[in-house]
Amino acid sequence: MTPLDVGVVGAGWMGHAHARSYLRVPHHYRDLAVRPRLVAVADPVAELREDAVDRYGFEIGLGDWQRVVDDPRISLVSVTTPTFLHAEVGEAVGAAGKHLWIEKPVGLSLDEARRVRAAVAAAGAVGRVGFNYRHAPAVVKARTLVRAGTIGRVTHARFRLLTDYAAHPGGVLSWRFENARGGDGVVGDLVSHGIDLVRYLVGEVATVVAEGGLFVAERPLPSASGSHYEVATGGPLGRVENLDYLSALMRTDADVAVQLESSRVSVGDQNNYGFEIHGTQGSVAWDFRRMSELRVSAGDEFQNQPVTDTMVGPGDGDYGRFQPGAGIAMGYDDLKVAECADLLSAVVGVPGSGLGATLDDAVAAAAVMAALNESVEKQAWTTVPATQ
Repeated sequence: MTPLDVGVVGAGWMGHAHARSYLRVPHHYRDLAVRPRLVAVADPVAELREDAVDRYGFEIGLGDWQRVVDDPRISLVSVTTPTFLHAEVGEAVGAAGKHLWIEKPVGLSLDEARRVRAAVAAAGAVGRVGFNYRHAPAVVKARTLVRAGTIGRVTHARFRLLTDYAAHPGGVLSWRFENARGGDGVVGDLVSHGIDLVRYLVGEVATVVAEGGLFVAERPLPSASGSHYEVATGGPLGRVENLDYLSALMRTDADVAVQLESSRVSVGDQNNYGFEIHGTQGSVAWDFRRMSELRVSAGDEFQNQPVTDTMVGPGDGDYGRFQPGAGIAMGYDDLKVAECADLLSAVVGVPGSGLGATLDDAVAAAAVMAALNESVEKQAWTTVPATQ
């Protein structure tokens, strides 16, 4: 396999996911004639970057991300920093002529997402964004069924992204809760994933109306860098500046009605993500917590039509790359490996899965997010702006 030198900017949880994915790609995609080599990881927190070097075998850990971008050996850069750095680092990667794998959202605004896309396009480089749920084999199968007309003409759909990572009132005030560093809160963090699934499965969003809520108004100040999973008691409090919750109605350009609900403070829900899509002759439904299952109803009975719980297997998406038969569980990290493989296929110019989310997808999601935020402010139906 030909080596491909890689750098990772950001050594938190998602930086670990990217590093593991680069190392695992050769295990599952033996026909992809490139082997990522982990050259440099950058993070301002010495403990985090030193841990990443020790765990994954990076050649060097750096405190300054610019040194990763400037390293002439590195051809591909992962950006897994807090949101406020995404656009700055992403643009710099494009300006340096390097390929980019960046986590969502690609910036704090539609304009920032456009600028990152433009920088990478001007370099003639490949860009991918971390909308990993579209890589779940059951989601791929759902898309195939919808596009084949198995459930008839799509009429309406519901998407949910409910979780509890911010439900504890003692959860510290990490960067995710600040406008300047975390952007629009649950919208960029979770709703962005929902928007990508809507676009991937149902179609382009044309208009939206939304309302949002802030349920935990103040949080303890962090003692150090502050993971959003950290809980503290006592001490000074700081103000939460962005949304905990969003509920939206959408209409696609094909006039499909879509409901989307998302919360980061949903007590009793842990990564309760999924969708139900209804058509004139059936439905498909998926729950991330049962990743390899798909509920399908299809036929010509209409009333009392049965629903079948189907286990995906080899032949559905990239399932066969990971497991030999249906019913063997896949996990979150497997989706990141599949996402990485699609990126690497594009980098070396060979056909891949074709499932990966591009920077065009990132900009399209940012346009819907902009419309949702405007609608929350105006409490009115809002047209999704152009992506160009």
